[in-house]
Amino acid sequence: MTTSYTPLPSLPVLKDQARRLRVSLEAAGQPVSHCRALELVAHQHGFRDWNTLHARLGNRPRLSPYTIGARVAGSYLGQRFSGEVISAGVFESDPTRIRLTLKFDEPVDVVTFDSFSAFRHRVNCVVDDTGRSREKTSDGRPHVELAW
Repeated sequence: MTTSYTPLPSLPVLKDQARRLRVSLEAAGQPVSHCRALELVAHQHGFRDWNTLHARLGNRPRLSPYTIGARVAGSYLGQRFSGEVISAGVFESDPTRIRLTLKFDEPVDVVTFDSFSAFRHRVNCVVDDTGRSREKTSDGRPHVELAW
């Protein structure tokens, strides 16, 4: 008999799941408290309650959810891309921030002006647990948005 192990999402991702669950249930006419939504998320991940899930997260090593060689897709400066993670690591001071080096399958033109282009084959970036960078373009979009 083989069993597969699915790693737990990070704490911010789990809390976002609870928030989205609460909003969905409220829209369906079944409002629940935030605490109840956290409990439901814990049950979905196989834990008896939120406190047990939270304790488990606190005891796990600080690893990047992105591994070297992993395939990723998303947008960089508003341009769609697909590529490969060639370097990954977390910050000791803030384990929710992940330092990545991405190698694009096809170069990405980072200039929106029609008269010239500037192509990137590889970029270094820092994203959070949701796959978005804190840094934003002038129109408010994150520099990097990774799709799950």
